[in-house]
Amino acid sequence: MTTPSRAPSRATRSDVARLAGVSPAVVSYVVNGTKRVAPETEERVRSAVARLGYRPNPSARALRLGSTETLGMIVPSATNPYFAHLAHEVEVAASRRGYALLTANADGSLETERRHLEHLSARLVDGIFLCSSTHDPVLRDVDLQGIPIVLLNHSAAAPSRDAVGVDLAGGARLAVEHLAGHGHERIGLIVGRATGTDEDGRETGWRRSLEELGLALGPIGRGEFSPDGGYAAMRHLVRSDAVPRALFVASDQMARGVLKVAHEMGIRVPEDLAIVSFDGSIDAAYSWPTLTSVAQPVAAMAEAAVDALLSASAEPRSRIMTTSLVVGGSCGC
Repeated sequence: MTTPSRAPSRATRSDVARLAGVSPAVVSYVVNGTKRVAPETEERVRSAVARLGYRPNPSARALRLGSTETLGMIVPSATNPYFAHLAHEVEVAASRRGYALLTANADGSLETERRHLEHLSARLVDGIFLCSSTHDPVLRDVDLQGIPIVLLNHSAAAPSRDAVGVDLAGGARLAVEHLAGHGHERIGLIVGRATGTDEDGRETGWRRSLEELGLALGPIGRGEFSPDGGYAAMRHLVRSDAVPRALFVASDQMARGVLKVAHEMGIRVPEDLAIVSFDGSIDAAYSWPTLTSVAQPVAAMAEAAVDALLSASAEPRSRIMTTSLVVGGSCGC
């Protein structure tokens, strides 16, 4: 009977030190970049590291530093260009402070979101950015472990913890006022379905802006915050013979679906239908016609979120940022 072979033992810092003829402390200086050593000494250490296949033990390092130097981020859709852009900017901002970022995709599911929170907590990340699908996520288990969380892409006025988001209602006002400025008096809305009971801020802003302008509410189409959702919502308006002359669409992704229906039905944009969307993502710039879109300050949001996560504060802080209008070809300008 053959005896199972034992896996080769993992090289240690002391093994590298013996091979390179230096102390373990010097190996640490070279590997971690914490102190300069003579070039020939550094070359000997790096040669020994390569020969032995040495890898620092991340658990031991975390215990020594009291930090894993890793942050987590959960997004509702990794395929949405807006969230891909936001995650990229968070990663850049975190890297400048010496942190790596683990990103997880909740795929629009609160159950998956909860599971990712558990997994990231088990990895002992130093903090989590949560772009939740709901306005009031349940975070009790993470709080019990003492892991700080920042709600990102979160626009509630008074959250129970640190949060960074944009003024959704104010962005909707920009869109409605711009369309009204083109002479449109019947402005419809295509918006995603919100998780929970709170109305989406973009819908609130659309309603209030029309009321302030003395205009009647236009038709509403609802779907998922996706191209498919925008396509289904626009098809509903077409079947109901309710397509207005102007639409505020609550995301660039949904607007892609709206444009597809318009092209299929021979509805000219912007001649027959003026559109302003929301997000200011790459989707807006590379649609045809290019989308006039209410842009979110993604890089500034990411920077603010990383600052909030890494700077301790006794009181929850909410930072709501303003949007800006990026004019394309879809509004008739």
